[in-house]
Amino acid sequence: MGPVAGSIAGGAARAAAPAAKPVKKPALRPKQVVAIDAGHGGKDPGTIGVNGTYEKDITFAVARGLAGRLEATGRYQVVLTRTDDSFIALPERVRLARVGHATLFVSLHADSVANPHQRGFSVYTRAEQASDAMTAALAQRENDADRFVGLDVSTHSKAVRSILFDLMHRETANNATLMAQTVVAKLHPPFTPLQRPHREANFAVLRAPDIPSILVEMGFLSNLDDEKLLNQASYQAKIADRMVVAVDGFFTRTAAI
Repeated sequence: MGPVAGSIAGGAARAAAPAAKPVKKPALRPKQVVAIDAGHGGKDPGTIGVNGTYEKDITFAVARGLAGRLEATGRYQVVLTRTDDSFIALPERVRLARVGHATLFVSLHADSVANPHQRGFSVYTRAEQASDAMTAALAQRENDADRFVGLDVSTHSKAVRSILFDLMHRETANNATLMAQTVVAKLHPPFTPLQRPHREANFAVLRAPDIPSILVEMGFLSNLDDEKLLNQASYQAKIADRMVVAVDGFFTRTAAI
């Protein structure tokens, strides 16, 4: 075979070779949606500290910091229940989280009690019966409304609806407890917890039946030391940083279940 024929034959062989299959890129994991609820706002200042600090200002500052950090990871989409100093009714906060398809709800607050020496953070999940008298009083103060934001299950029979709600509540409650335990573990250290930092109460903002929900009391504005720290931008940033670690830990653990 001459050089021209060999060249033609070689070209034909190369043309007949099957084309390489394109490498498929791995599918991007959908972002988890985290609802962040800055407690109080507008005409409702929340508790007022010893030196006049408004709870609504502390919660909003930390909420914005947490939102920015979560979105910066590229893993989360954030729904803020308020984006300015506005009054948002409690049922509306829950509705906004559900409309935004949130898979986790975190409500941020600061506490106040008669004892000026009481300080430290605590994390709450929902229960009909409060853990203790102080917790019951806190829930009573926070609950400006007591209406349930329901799910549309009208197409199912009463018996099926009952089973669905029971299963949903059970799974939601279990995941809320998991998140609360994760937050306690990630905040301490460096932050000081209350004795028994995971507590339960019937908070109105924790009533979404399909979203694991927690309420974080970041400290006591009735305590001079806590009030001073909660007003510091560096301290607020540390809380937000540790909360990001907690959110990561929660979704890692639930993905493994």
